[in-house]
Amino acid sequence: MSNTLLRVYPSELKLPFELKKANSGCIELVNKTDERVAFKVKTTNPRKYAVRPTSGIVPPGGSCGITITMQAPKEIPQDYHCKDKFLVQSVVVQEGITNKDIVPEMFSRAPDRVVEEFKLRVVYILANPPSPVPEEDEEEIADTEIDHEVFRQSMIHPASRQGHTSGSQPSHDEEVSMVNSEVVKYVDENKKLQQELELLRERSQSFGGFSPKFVLFVFLLFVLVGYLMTGRKV
Repeated sequence: MSNTLLRVYPSELKLPFELKKANSGCIELVNKTDERVAFKVKTTNPRKYAVRPTSGIVPPGGSCGITITMQAPKEIPQDYHCKDKFLVQSVVVQEGITNKDIVPEMFSRAPDRVVEEFKLRVVYILANPPSPVPEEDEEEIADTEIDHEVFRQSMIHPASRQGHTSGSQPSHDEEVSMVNSEVVKYVDENKKLQQELELLRERSQSFGGFSPKFVLFVFLLFVLVGYLMTGRKV
């Protein structure tokens, strides 16, 4: 059932919510009649809210603003849900009645008195709302940027990376050429040693011959030199 005396706007009391900080909200009362209407504002939690003014008289066709201040909250309620409510009572009064004459008995129901009531619930509004982009979307954006960077690096021409590698390490053909030159060098040295050994044998025959120990020593020296050279190539 709609009120016929006062229009209360808005229909919900929206208060900014912020820890350890007091915030206020306003409601407006508009007299819909051509008579003087007295009002009184009550709340289910009077220690938590300060109401100014708590009562008064609205002239015919006039309006009155009411400021409601919530004390600084010390903790966050579950789901930011508030169970507090406000009640606006209104009644027609005669000429000559002032704000000082308003008493609680004026809003008591009686056979010759019409008392209207309007209830408002309190709705908390976050003073510092979170970012409109959810955290999951931000993570997806970061992952997309990483994927794009990997894709960009993978698009680099393989020839450029191959050229960089060839500049820092010798190619396969160069290694084969080096090995071949070492083998040729070893063969030449081996031939020289064989020639020297043959020459020593001839001299031994012309000068009465060397002892078997000397010949064995020369042979072992030849084998040792060949082994060391082969091990160095490997």
